[in-house]
Amino acid sequence: MRRSIPALAAALGLALTMSACSSDSPSDNETTEPTAAATTEAPALTGTLTMWVDETRIDVMKPIVEEFTTETGVKVDLVQKASGDIRTDFVAQVPTGQGPDVIIGAHDWTGEFVNNGVVAPVQLGDKAAGFATSAIQAFTFDGNLYGTPYAIENIALVRNNALVPETKATTFDELIAEGKAAGTKYPVLIQQGDAGDAYHLYPLQTSFGAPIFTQEADGSYTNQLGLGGTNGENFAKYLQKLGQDKVLDPAIGGDQAKEAFENGESPYIVTGPWYTTEFTSKGMDITVLPVPSAGGSEAQPFVGVQGAFISAKSANPVLANEFVVNFLSTEKVQTELYQAGGRLPALTASAELVDDPVLAGFNAAGATGAPMPSIPEMGAMWQFWGTTEVQIISGQAADPVAAWNTMVANMQDAIDNPSS
Repeated sequence: MRRSIPALAAALGLALTMSACSSDSPSDNETTEPTAAATTEAPALTGTLTMWVDETRIDVMKPIVEEFTTETGVKVDLVQKASGDIRTDFVAQVPTGQGPDVIIGAHDWTGEFVNNGVVAPVQLGDKAAGFATSAIQAFTFDGNLYGTPYAIENIALVRNNALVPETKATTFDELIAEGKAAGTKYPVLIQQGDAGDAYHLYPLQTSFGAPIFTQEADGSYTNQLGLGGTNGENFAKYLQKLGQDKVLDPAIGGDQAKEAFENGESPYIVTGPWYTTEFTSKGMDITVLPVPSAGGSEAQPFVGVQGAFISAKSANPVLANEFVVNFLSTEKVQTELYQAGGRLPALTASAELVDDPVLAGFNAAGATGAPMPSIPEMGAMWQFWGTTEVQIISGQAADPVAAWNTMVANMQDAIDNPSS
């Protein structure tokens, strides 16, 4: 079992005391003053912790590591790495002993890191219960936790309150009806584009009980596809219907969907905080809601989680553990990271303090979301997934069930033959 820093300090203090008493001990009738070794507190943590952060996160982490240094005395060498290189450089350099002690990044790096043996499991213990379930699941791989999460983001349903002040719909079909009643060009916007966009359609897909991969009881993903069979086929039929009813349009990509929503051409859009910040900055009155179910089950968006990993070859594992497990997991630090970065805290206690109604809406929508799979097989899924969906929506695939089953077969082949 991992011994905490306080426990190690207490043990060290006891060892020093016993050492002082075991040498040059006075006779029984001698009175002595306490020795320096017996009264000196255990030494503070010392040394330097090397941490890698990319350009998108470094400004958020700078004040955090300064605070860590002030509290512990541990110097942090914060190294900025290009976002396009940080992940591959970490995998390449850790085995040589040249990598950092800690790396800040996204949870979907976990599978690659574990397969390459470059990260160590972390032991949050009872602290894990204080985090959003999806955040812990996101960093779990093969039953082990490999990172401490600090921020969460996901998509949700965003409403233009000027067009529809209240949403009564409890199903996606009812939502479409409300959108049509508003008299706008589009009842609801979900970006697609020529290559499709399975990410933004995923809440609808999961509401049919057709996740991309199955999950273990602890939330970690298997490489067994979950989107085949009757549930997946029913979702494919629903996609065809949405295309025929002009609810979904392959011609509407992300930029087009954002512009249409800003222009008041739809009361609803399924999107994330990367667009809502633009909406609010332009004075739009919006509300963020969970995506209603289309298939009867809960609509679960993908959840992206940011966190900290400890290198498997860290030269300073005690210092790395102190930062990642004991410091980063505190309510104070998680709240400060939210205030600096504008993303929902992964720690529930900090998330509950968020007074921004837009972010609170995303929090509610993603509370039971599905973490983006971090298993290596996920990378090959997108090319089949989005293409097939857009073919069904556009009518290029006349038989949605046949198209979907062909997609599933191609996905399975990519899993079974990864090098082909």
